Amino acid sequence: MQETLDLSFDIKSSVRTVELNKDTDIKIGGNSSFSFMNENQNIAKPLLALEFLYSSKNILEEIKNEEYADIIAVKFDISQDLTDKKLDEIKEFLKKLDALTKKPFIFRGVNNNEIDKKLLPFIAHNAPKESIIAFADENTYEQIVPDVVKNNHVLVLRTPIDINLAKELNILAIDKGMSPDKILIDPDTGGLGYGLDYGYSIVEKIRLAAFDGDEMLNMPIIVFIGEESYRAKEAKSDTFDKNWGIFENRSAMWEISGAVSMISAGANIVVLQNPKSVKTIKGLI
Repeated sequence: MQETLDLSFDIKSSVRTVELNKDTDIKIGGNSSFSFMNENQNIAKPLLALEFLYSSKNILEEIKNEEYADIIAVKFDISQDLTDKKLDEIKEFLKKLDALTKKPFIFRGVNNNEIDKKLLPFIAHNAPKESIIAFADENTYEQIVPDVVKNNHVLVLRTPIDINLAKELNILAIDKGMSPDKILIDPDTGGLGYGLDYGYSIVEKIRLAAFDGDEMLNMPIIVFIGEESYRAKEAKSDTFDKNWGIFENRSAMWEISGAVSMISAGANIVVLQNPKSVKTIKGLI
């Protein structure tokens, strides 16, 4: 009789479960092994977020027509200073956004420390419902954490591809009042090549630390792989030779390859920028 291969392994802990908007069925994390594996009765599924740029003139219509993503993400790609007029515009946008969809939100800053120190607390105060605020890092968490805590949001903490720095920032944010059940780890990563390889390794190490019982590294992991993928000229330029294939397909596959890799490494949320990628990965999952 052929023996069945036993793929189970001993675990001391599972990834924390973050419930986003208790009136929805969105649960982040909770997995007791890596995605796509059935050992240890793992039933958690990775979530897909589709990111829209605030600067897009048709952003509300685009979000209204989105049907495949689990989460709607908005990146506030603002280049100018945050005037009172601009903040009023953002406040009105948040109201309109809430009326469009029941899906949960990720609100991401500019990636400029000085702007994000003002913008993200403002969004935390004016977001229409419990949302994911992204992101705080070692230079901004002291200014961002208090408003996120006060308004009961989930916070993304980003560190530059280093497991020890990720753990340290989690501890610092918790000391500042952040609940460990409201934290998502963003270990940062590259799109493809060596950047993806290094990022994959760090995500995997963080997940293994969680399974081994480290309570300061057992938060769900989020990866903004879409932005990283589209930094590559191969994914955003149509100037390559025809033997590179159809540009639209190549562009999506660049992102899909990175996203599936990150999910396999242990990411609980991947944030994408191409609707085709969301639909394709949804089918795979």
